[in-house]
Amino acid sequence: MRKRVLALGLCAAMAMGTMAGCSPSKGTAETQKEETTAKGQEETSAEAGKTKAAEDLEGSLVFAIWDNNLMDYIDENDMVGKFQEKYPNAEIEVEKIKDDSEYWNSMKMRTSANQLPDVMFNKPFTLSRFKDYLVDLSDLEASKNNELAAGYAMDGKVLGIPMTAGYEYVYYWKDMFKEAGVEVPTTWEDFEKAAQTLQDYYGKKDPDFMAIALGAKDEWPDYPYMEFMPALQGGNGQNWNDMAKTDAPFADGTDISKAYHKVYRLFSKNVFGKDPLGMGNDQVTSLFAQKKAAIIALGDWGLQNIQSGTDDASELGTFYLPVRDSKDDPFRVIVQGDSFMGVTTHSKNPELAKAFVEWFYSEDWYPGYINYVTSASSMKNFPKEKDPILAQSDEQQPDKELVMYDGGGDDFQAIQNEIAFDYKKLGAQMFTKGFDLKAELDGLNTKWAQARTKLGIK
Repeated sequence: MRKRVLALGLCAAMAMGTMAGCSPSKGTAETQKEETTAKGQEETSAEAGKTKAAEDLEGSLVFAIWDNNLMDYIDENDMVGKFQEKYPNAEIEVEKIKDDSEYWNSMKMRTSANQLPDVMFNKPFTLSRFKDYLVDLSDLEASKNNELAAGYAMDGKVLGIPMTAGYEYVYYWKDMFKEAGVEVPTTWEDFEKAAQTLQDYYGKKDPDFMAIALGAKDEWPDYPYMEFMPALQGGNGQNWNDMAKTDAPFADGTDISKAYHKVYRLFSKNVFGKDPLGMGNDQVTSLFAQKKAAIIALGDWGLQNIQSGTDDASELGTFYLPVRDSKDDPFRVIVQGDSFMGVTTHSKNPELAKAFVEWFYSEDWYPGYINYVTSASSMKNFPKEKDPILAQSDEQQPDKELVMYDGGGDDFQAIQNEIAFDYKKLGAQMFTKGFDLKAELDGLNTKWAQARTKLGIK
């Protein structure tokens, strides 16, 4: 900022010199000198004011985290010392809590005791839980420069700034697609046809081949289909929360019903191998890496697992799961903000806490951290280059529409627990003989309405 102010002063001086060039005189030169000196004094005063403002922000902060990677980076890079270089009168205590489960239990107890930390993290589904205890950060530059923060705003307020962004991918072998004459699919129907063509082509030679590797024995690996597709179907990242507001969220025509009918149609095909429920994620990932499968859907974290299982990843590619019905529909892509940093209303030094958040997402700290972890950057002013394999998805869909995914707040989770609704388990059940999707969805509607009444959820 100092360089910019000085540059403006120099331009002004040059402009004055140009104007004075018509009648150069001693008086004009002295006047110019006085004005330049005055400007220099103003600049010095402005700089002094900024320094003074930073020095005026004093006090202590408690910054509570559970992330082991972040804690390691904080220790290795002296976060507290670096922050104090800019805010010398600030003290920061980094409180590391064992894991996220213990973190939420601790925050819940501290909420009622009026003892929340000054700065805390949230997940998308906990923002609503703590919304009455979080300060609006909409005015921060960190919030304005964040790609996802506004998409998770509640009642028009940014209550947390996501530290990272997570994307989901479909990994595939380009050479296998080419040999079977399959193009990268861009609609759901194309995806189904591609899987069937791959299965028919390679299954003739290898009876154990699976076009799509899933690992349904573990149940959770079906999450790209069972968890995310309802949100992608309607472009509504708040899908689970909206479901909590109605008695029949699984009725015909709803996003979840449309999505699950698509999934069931796919799961009913023979494209997952002879025994989809017989293998877990580790096993099928290994088989995919050895080209015993052509497709697997995983997050960005799956890339390293695939690469470690193959001797040659040169033909490995990615595309986004194409849930849309036609090429005229928007191509929607799930993105998850994670680790939403927020300032609590319990903070005794809210301005200092805001300054810390601003600093955390500035060039003084954030670029180093985001390059330390494998997750994608959430900051528009500090983009992180994707791995070339993952970047292929963006090249395939440059006009993609991002859907900010929320995992469901307290009301949704309360109903979910009451009726034991587990979408990942439901996905695994779709592979069982005699499964009736319509009967299952009708039964869920009945239980859902009863649970809302019992729990008093409106």
